[in-house]
Amino acid sequence: MRLVIQGSTISFQQLGHIHQLTSANHHQQFIQIGEHAYTLPNQQEIPRELLAFCLEQQIDISLVDDNHTLRHLGLAVMDMDSTLITIECIDEIADMQGLKPQVAAITESAMRGEIEFAESLRRRVALLQGLDASALQRVIEERLRLTPGAEAWIAACKQHNIKTMLVSGGFDFFADRVKAMLGLDVAKANTLEIVDGKLTGRVLGDIVDAQAKADYLERYRQELGLSQDQVVAIGDGANDLKMMAAAGCGVAYHAKPVVQQQASYALNHVDLEGLVYLFTPLSAHSSSTCH
Repeated sequence: MRLVIQGSTISFQQLGHIHQLTSANHHQQFIQIGEHAYTLPNQQEIPRELLAFCLEQQIDISLVDDNHTLRHLGLAVMDMDSTLITIECIDEIADMQGLKPQVAAITESAMRGEIEFAESLRRRVALLQGLDASALQRVIEERLRLTPGAEAWIAACKQHNIKTMLVSGGFDFFADRVKAMLGLDVAKANTLEIVDGKLTGRVLGDIVDAQAKADYLERYRQELGLSQDQVVAIGDGANDLKMMAAAGCGVAYHAKPVVQQQASYALNHVDLEGLVYLFTPLSAHSSSTCH
């Protein structure tokens, strides 16, 4: 196992204190793998005092399985809203109707796992009935932004021949756009029913819920001939838990507490480029060391 620490900034003083709090001996050194990202090999645990210090200092810390590297992974499956992009698309659509607070409250409740996702989606979409479909394009043009670090993460996946899959409980109108923007291999999402240029307040076909996300992951994994251990799943809400459980490891990205508790690793302070460092193999930076 290797310890990976990263933050928006990490000072040498912080790094030195972290080293003192680990079980590492004086001869074991941190290896710098990014501007503010370091790894320490041959670790077995994160001492409680170290966890508390990193939490206080807003530093992400993970104890990563040595098998979980970019060289070993073959498939990365990602949520879209508040993961690959900065917004919740349905909340922004609702804002066009002056209904954002009502819809956002249902979104939050579903992400915390308080309401079944399919039920929450039906309730939210029903509120959009009668909205002009042009509002969808407005959301793309005015509000849809990639999460910082998304391009760096996908570039690293491509460099290591890792297939990329977006699986979203959101809508294909946006998922297809994000797929094109990032050059992803596959995108799966729900389809809003549109009649005469207006949203009907209904979703077409089966809803992409937590189980569907896991099923899409599993089908694509088998199609690629990969083992479960070669798959990473990244998400932020309760709807991502089954997908993450179906993967060899799951990463909670700026996620709800229920997701962080069940994920293999959690990133709360860095952006999506943190995934690159989380899975950087030790040998890639073996020459750069520091105390």
